[in-house]
Amino acid sequence: MAEKVKRGKDGGEGGVPETGCSRKLRISRRLGELPPYPFAEIDRRVEEKRRQGVDVINFGIGDPDLPTPPHIVERLCEESRRPENHRYPSYRGMARFREAAAQWFQGRFGVSLDPGREVLALIGSKEGIAHFPVAFLDQGDTALVPDPGYPVYRNATILCGGLPVVLPLDEERGYLPDLGALGASLLERARLLFLNYPNNPTAAVADIAHFEELVHYARKYDLIIAHDNAYSEITYDGYQAPSLLEVKGAKEISVEFHSLSKTYNMTGWRVGFAVGGEELISALGKVKTNVDSGVFNAIQLAAVAALEGPQECVRESCEAYRRRRDILVSSLRSLGWEVHPPKATLYLWMRVPRGYDAESFTGELLEKADVVVVPGTAYGAHGEGYVRFSLTLPDDRLQEGAERIRRAFS
Repeated sequence: MAEKVKRGKDGGEGGVPETGCSRKLRISRRLGELPPYPFAEIDRRVEEKRRQGVDVINFGIGDPDLPTPPHIVERLCEESRRPENHRYPSYRGMARFREAAAQWFQGRFGVSLDPGREVLALIGSKEGIAHFPVAFLDQGDTALVPDPGYPVYRNATILCGGLPVVLPLDEERGYLPDLGALGASLLERARLLFLNYPNNPTAAVADIAHFEELVHYARKYDLIIAHDNAYSEITYDGYQAPSLLEVKGAKEISVEFHSLSKTYNMTGWRVGFAVGGEELISALGKVKTNVDSGVFNAIQLAAVAALEGPQECVRESCEAYRRRRDILVSSLRSLGWEVHPPKATLYLWMRVPRGYDAESFTGELLEKADVVVVPGTAYGAHGEGYVRFSLTLPDDRLQEGAERIRRAFS
């Protein structure tokens, strides 16, 4: 007997089968375990103010306002016109791009890489970081996740069935992890350790000695290290960020993620690369061959122009962020607030004034100054008591935002 079909409003058969029962949509358990979107309430309040005609200044987004350098854009235009670049790209990335990444890495960090086996193109470093746990965690396996930290580390672990365990980052230790404090039993269970220096959101930095200590623990307890080094080139006052792979023996147990997003103001282009031990890179590559089709060749070739071309554009960007950092630090300190100028990243991490927690201070800034910042709790429970400012606003907007805060809290 043919199934009776319920007619849609237009009389067509666009409705659902009339089966006499309804089914409730059920999302996966893993998706349900993800924490709520931390900025939802802030976004709602911002939109409400904007509907009222209020000019809101947003210090929340870490998206460079500076344009991609012209020589990179020109290379994209040139390569995008070539029909040979319109076909599926290589899953691992073009050999030309991987060679450029390896040469850049050698010149910057003094570490030799085999571009054929130890370099992998990524659709932005976030994509690679999110897929990395899929290659190495089984159901219930443990990953050590920094807190406060970039939410992708925790969420990617959950989405592949792993168990994220908090790795506290405290101001007293310069926001550097203390693996020894976790205890041997936990370290023996853990399979994966996420790191991020220079750090988002705290702007903390780590030296080679600390990386050596972490590699020691990783080798002792058979941990794989995933190091997010997206901010390695955004540094100030003569500071240069190291690579984890500079540590002897680190390459075999580590993958380091690099991005062109912040370095060359290419956040929308979605291109980066992973480097590390051959087995680790191969496993991540196997995941990617099953879930994506690679980076558009024209974008990879534009990225080659970035990596091999003049680097004055990077220094100019860092100088712009340093200038903004100093303006904002000076203004906030004038209110008697505790602020430390960062050596790296696009962010200023500040302890909230006495009498506030992260959420209440964020709300007060929005209500009294029409300024948005990110509460530290958006990056984990250990972010309580702090807020993050982004330096990715034009100078005039940043100065106006700083002045609004000064007037509101003087």
